[in-house]
Amino acid sequence: MKKAKVIKIGKNIQALRKSYGYTQEKLAEAVECSPRYIGDVEQDRSKPSYEVLVKICNTFHIGLDEVFCEYLDIKGKKEINSALFGFNKLKPNNQDTIVHMIEYFNKDNNHENDQGNAS
Repeated sequence: MKKAKVIKIGKNIQALRKSYGYTQEKLAEAVECSPRYIGDVEQDRSKPSYEVLVKICNTFHIGLDEVFCEYLDIKGKKEINSALFGFNKLKPNNQDTIVHMIEYFNKDNNHENDQGNAS
């Protein structure tokens, strides 16, 4: 049996925090802990409690899978998840632009797939 990989989520939490424009102090206040604790979590010197993890997820309106994405056997690319961390923070017109671009490229991709199936 393989030895379990050590789970380190500090960099993911730090990337989340930065993508939302939070300082360690602001995140610590939001999740009711000390900035030093947030720093220790981000440097993987401490593991966050379940309570702190849930508060972090609620602060950023994400699921735990976003924090643990590289350790879970789920479909999707980590890079995409990381890029979308700040989506909810964008102005509505910028969110609309991104959604329209995705719809456009998906429509174009679906059209190519339909042509390939017709051959």
